[in-house]
Amino acid sequence: AALWRAPGLTLADLAAAARAKPFYVSQALNQGRGESFYDFVNRARIAEAQILLRETDQTVLAIALSVGFNAKSTFNAAFRKVTGMTPSQWRASGPAGPDAVVGASD
Repeated sequence: AALWRAPGLTLADLAAAARAKPFYVSQALNQGRGESFYDFVNRARIAEAQILLRETDQTVLAIALSVGFNAKSTFNAAFRKVTGMTPSQWRASGPAGPDAVVGASD
């Protein structure tokens, strides 16, 4: 399973998996990708959620939990921040190919 799916994932966890110090992982994300640890993790979670929203009939809550969010409200806020719409709106907008998934080309 992908590390980012762990609901309680911390910068220290990611750094340990990368065998690096948390400071260096944080610096690499900030300077290399221009985003914080939490934005990085949430973007990975949202990209997976987008696939599940389009390819399954799972509830939004089930998808939120399966990709690592602890609550639907947190998931909805993060999803809206990344995509500009709610998960339900995104699901209803119909298939648009792999380019529609945030992070798919990364």
